[in-house]
Amino acid sequence: MTDGTKVETGLFYTSEHEWAKPDGDIVIIGISDYAQAALHEIVYVEPPKKDAEVTQGGAIGAVESVKAVSDFYSPVTGTVVEVNEALMNNPEKINADPYGEGWIAKIKPNNWAANVAKLMDAEKYKQHITTLKH
Repeated sequence: MTDGTKVETGLFYTSEHEWAKPDGDIVIIGISDYAQAALHEIVYVEPPKKDAEVTQGGAIGAVESVKAVSDFYSPVTGTVVEVNEALMNNPEKINADPYGEGWIAKIKPNNWAANVAKLMDAEKYKQHITTLKH
């Protein structure tokens, strides 16, 4: 588990600690290092359903830890095209590598430009999480 301070550049973030990474015509999503550190040991992931229509800011699944169950929200509006099946048996991948093997889903966004306009870049997200640590 990492300490929650890692913020990757090139990704876009929500104030609820989800990230979005553009990859061609899809967007890979997950929860941030800050979120996984706050949750501690993740024991279960309820991913969104493949082919589900999701709305930016809408709850699309949940992450359960030894401390709590937390909803996670879609950073973009679009269609879920793939879910990280490896998390079903190994949810701790989110703790170990939240921006890599711990990705949660891939979404084909309806309008990336409109979605990204409502997200934070890495610098803004770093500023956001420093305000939360007080």
